[in-house]
Amino acid sequence: MPAAGLVLALCALLQLCPAALGGLRPQLLVERSGSRRLSKVGGFSWENCGEGKDPVVIQSLSVAPDPISIPGNLRISAAVNGNKAMASPLKTVLVVEKALGDLWIQLPCIDQLGSCTYDDICTILDTLIPPGTPCPEPLLTYGIPCHCPFKAGSYSLPASDFALPDVELPSFMTNGNYRVRAVVSSKGEELACVKLGFSLQSQ
Repeated sequence: MPAAGLVLALCALLQLCPAALGGLRPQLLVERSGSRRLSKVGGFSWENCGEGKDPVVIQSLSVAPDPISIPGNLRISAAVNGNKAMASPLKTVLVVEKALGDLWIQLPCIDQLGSCTYDDICTILDTLIPPGTPCPEPLLTYGIPCHCPFKAGSYSLPASDFALPDVELPSFMTNGNYRVRAVVSSKGEELACVKLGFSLQSQ
């Protein structure tokens, strides 16, 4: 599950999770007029939100540069601690809000982007990395698992570089300030909670 915490943070940051089973019904109507290319992500911040009671916590998370250019290179380091082994299904709920003046407006879930519920991130991991194939670098080098179940323990990702490809976002997720609350649970028990803040700039 500590490795799932890393996946949780990255998915919440860039909303790059693929389609998953289930999903929240849109809570407000958004007229889509096409997609735009994401060009920059900046102002990144994070904090745990489980009030110290969750068995999985992110101990550190660093993202550079600021802003991040897309396409471009991303350097990330992270440390996660979990005191409980975790297995499928691991439900993930994302609440994504965009600043509108002094107000924060919750975005709907459209095409698995926005305030979505993913019934099992284990299924997402199996889709991204087919079972039986080695975990990609640098996860393999640092002994970070990429499939459920996850053993209890501490996992660290030293500063590592990743190449970010072009990213297309729907029109309702364009320029502005955002905040995300991501919660992972299993059988009704909250396991991890993290809040992220960032800004998006698109072309």
